[in-house]
Amino acid sequence: MQNTLKSPAVFTGVGLHGGEPVRMVVHPAAADHGVWFRRTDVADRDPMIPARWDAVTPSTLCTVIENADGVSVSTIEHIMAALAGFAIHNALIEIDGPEVPILDGSSVPFIAGFLAAGIEEQDLPVRAIRVLKPVEVREGAAVARLEPAEMLEIDFRIDFADKAIGVQARRLNMANGAFVRELSDSRTFCRQSDVDAMRARGLALGGTLENAVVFDGDQVLSPGGLRHADEPVRHKMLDAVGDLALAGGPILGRYVGERAGHALTNRLLRALFADPSAYALVDCGPRTLGKLPGVGVHLGDMPARN
Repeated sequence: MQNTLKSPAVFTGVGLHGGEPVRMVVHPAAADHGVWFRRTDVADRDPMIPARWDAVTPSTLCTVIENADGVSVSTIEHIMAALAGFAIHNALIEIDGPEVPILDGSSVPFIAGFLAAGIEEQDLPVRAIRVLKPVEVREGAAVARLEPAEMLEIDFRIDFADKAIGVQARRLNMANGAFVRELSDSRTFCRQSDVDAMRARGLALGGTLENAVVFDGDQVLSPGGLRHADEPVRHKMLDAVGDLALAGGPILGRYVGERAGHALTNRLLRALFADPSAYALVDCGPRTLGKLPGVGVHLGDMPARN
């Protein structure tokens, strides 16, 4: 069945790019509500924004959603990944600024908040999106593809010139608590040259060595080093889970990404939903439910360092 939280979960921090303080509260919501953001600092326009693929607006550095009145919320990918990875289908997210707090740069603080709030089963079945045939989009050397599969699988490959990153690849079946165990604590990452360029443009103002992994050639500048030897590709997989969560329901299919980013994954969803023969909506019975991300997550699934 569908799930929501038992009680609100509160998160405070700063936005990665704007650097402004922000308070965000994830509230329980009724069955079939879906995930919506509400900008509590907006009074003169519609403050409600659906967390949906067709509300995504172009952005190169993060995922941004916007409503018809031009009210937006940015950097939503980590909270969306946490919701999907914890099997929260319905939530109202109130936020008092334009950007989700970056916290430690991963999804694990959100997962910890959800575990503390508790999960409540609702009285309607989960409706999943089953991929029926391959759909692919490309941009230069970057590729994003969805293929038929019995459950959500993420297959990702990255290739960076920096020796500390290099070529990394990982494939993961996302059933049950795999997202929480394997991906949730992997942090956003960038190169020192990217940081310098972004700050020259007035971006990454909230970024620190504590909420992002910063690389410089063959060095990891962030204190404590990496949480996983392949943390960069795991974080790209985390981002993909968050961006795919904007489909409006769990995806039963294999996502293949090669050098793919937020914009390309959104283009992939748009291509999928533009072809009615490429997908089907299915109500999940007990057998299918066990194949979905987040089902049965418990405290023991949390990464050991947390």
